[in-house]
Formats: sequence, C-alpha cells, structure tokens
Amino acid sequence: MKSSMKAVFVLALAAAVAILGVSPALAQDKPADNMEILLEKIRADKKLLVAANMELTEAEAKAFWPVYDKFQDELFLVRARTARAIKDFSDSYKDMGNEKARALLEESMTIESLSLKLRQAYLPKFRKALPEKKVARYYQIENKIQATLNFELAKEIPLVQ
Repeated sequence: MKSSMKAVFVLALAAAVAILGVSPALAQDKPADNMEILLEKIRADKKLLVAANMELTEAEAKAFWPVYDKFQDELFLVRARTARAIKDFSDSYKDMGNEKARALLEESMTIESLSLKLRQAYLPKFRKALPEKKVARYYQIENKIQATLNFELAKEIPLVQ
C-alpha cells in the first residue's frame, strides 16, 4: 500500500473503530448528525484508498464503481450489525451469563457467514465489471481493510469476564 494511502487508511480505520464503540469507554451514544458525517468520511476515505490502488481504466471504472457502491451499501449493513453486537457485548461483558454469551457467539457466527455470503454474491458482479486480476486485487484490498479492522477491534475488545 502506498504511504500516503496508508495514512488515509489509518485515519479511516481509526474513525471506524470509534464508530463501532468497541470499548466500554467508547460505547457512549454519539449524536446522530456526527455519526452521519463520520460515516460519510469513512466511506469517502475508503473509496479514495480503493481508487488509488485499483489502477482502473476509464471503462473499468465506469463498470466497477456502481457495483462497488452497492456492495459497500450491503457491507455497511453487515458492519452495522457487527457494531450492534459489539455494543451489546460492551454492555454486558463484565457480568455476562451463559445465555448472553451463547447469543453473542451465535450472532458473531451469523455475521461471519453473512459477510462471506455477501462477498460470494458480489464476486460474479465484480468479475463482469473487471478482469480477473483486478477483481483479485480488489478482494485483497477489502481483505486487508477487514484484517486491519479485526486486529484493531481485537486489541480493544476485552475478554468476557
């Protein structure tokens, strides 16, 4: 990843972690207007990161960006569900009972499954828009973003007590 894009990515990631409210200290509700602005900033920064690393021709860009936007809309729904699960966890991790632990684990598995299904569902759409090599690159970019986000979340989320 290019160094300037790495900086944009780190900023977007930091904002994403803040939005998710991954620690009890961050779990406080924020005003809706600020959240909307932050979400749009993250989306714009991520799109910039993707654009800088995809090296799309004009024709490829015309086919790719509408698919990308729809994918991101659906991915946002999965990530919003993740944020709700993390909030639910942060509200109860100190005195979590077995029923709650079971429910949260089931939700986590469902979210992982939905994420995989979404990536699989969009693969033919991206393949229609781009050559295979660029589809692979895009999926690599998404995987790197997700891996980095997962790492940051893992650092912030405490173990069940």
